[in-house]
This record gives sequence, C-alpha cells and structure tokens, in this order.
Amino acid sequence: MRVRFSLLAALCGAALLLAPQSTTRLQAQDGWVSLFDGKSLDGWKVGENAATFSVQDGAIVVFGPRAHLYYAGPVQNHVFTDFEWKADVMTFPGANSGMYFHTEYMQGGWPAKGYEVQVNNSHTDPIRTGSLYNIVNVMNVAPASDNEWFTQHIIVQGKKVTIKVNGKITTEYTEPAGVQRPADMAGRVIGKGTFAFQGHDPKSRVHYKNVMVKPLS
Repeated sequence: MRVRFSLLAALCGAALLLAPQSTTRLQAQDGWVSLFDGKSLDGWKVGENAATFSVQDGAIVVFGPRAHLYYAGPVQNHVFTDFEWKADVMTFPGANSGMYFHTEYMQGGWPAKGYEVQVNNSHTDPIRTGSLYNIVNVMNVAPASDNEWFTQHIIVQGKKVTIKVNGKITTEYTEPAGVQRPADMAGRVIGKGTFAFQGHDPKSRVHYKNVMVKPLS
C-alpha cells in the first residue's frame, strides 16, 4: 500500500508541475500580455485631473475633466514599436475618448506625440470610433453602439496601421516616407512609445477592460 501511495503521490505532483508549464507555453505561443489587472491602475500614470480615472467592476472608468492615462508599466519597459493592442470598450451617450499609441507621458494638455485612435459613437464630433484621428476619419456613422461592449484592435507593423472594430477593418493607413505634418500635428508620425487612454471632457463617460498587447518586435 505504501508503494502504491507513493507512486500516486508522485504522479499527482508531476501533474501539478506540468499544468502551469503547459499554460505558460500556451500563453507564450499566443503572445498576448495584459496591461491592466482589473483591480487597480498599477502600471499606469496620469498627469492632470487624476480623479478622471478610476477602476470599477474590473474596468477602467473614464469620467471627468480632460486627462490622459499613460501606460508606464514593465511590459517592453512601456516602449512599443510594432504591436497589436486591443481593449474592450463601452461608450455612454455623448461620450468622446481615444486610444493613443507611440505617445509619451505629458503632465497636462493633449498628447503631442503619436497617433490617436478615436473612441466616439455619438459625441458631437463627427469623427467616429475606428478612425485614425484627423488622418483617416470614419465620419458620422459609428461601427459600434453606446451602452454595449465592443473591441477596438490596433495593429502597427512598420509604417502600416490597421484598426479593427469587432473584428472588422475600419481603417488601413500606411504612413508615407518623409511625411510632413502641420505644426500642430508635428508629432503624429510612426515611431515608438507607450499607450494612453483619453479623458476628453467632463460629460464623457467611457469604460475600458481586457487591455491587452502583443509585441511584434
């Protein structure tokens, strides 16, 4: 009996050791990494109007005066070049927000560096969700609805940007070599940097969850 018990214990122990290793291999193959723990804003940094961002029911809640929440955590040392970035998003009526990439932390004001991917299904601004803001605009008719979760997925490879909403491509853009921007958009170029969520105005309420990145470089 002792021999059988020892053998059973050994087999159970081996199974416990193998299970997390198998999970780790699957996660490594998949390549996606979470940037938000669903409980806190650990790994994120906000400048002005920090109270605009909070965590409720597993989501980042954006509601308050203009503010921007920048990823400042350990993944890639918060510097991304080629990647896939996605989040589940819910907008409330009249809300405006955005998902920035290749940006950098600023204490206040609108991010000067990087691109903004629009989050807006019914705000008075006619540039809708799925747009590469003021570069390739989805006008007037939104690809998603208020009060419903949708997934916005941003892919950057080299100079090409692809934006998908609920799996459907809304925008494809390849930045021309040597592109020249107006002075107020000088930083809207492909480069490298971090991510940020936008708090647009005191009347806009937007929730984000399942914030994931897959580095491609």
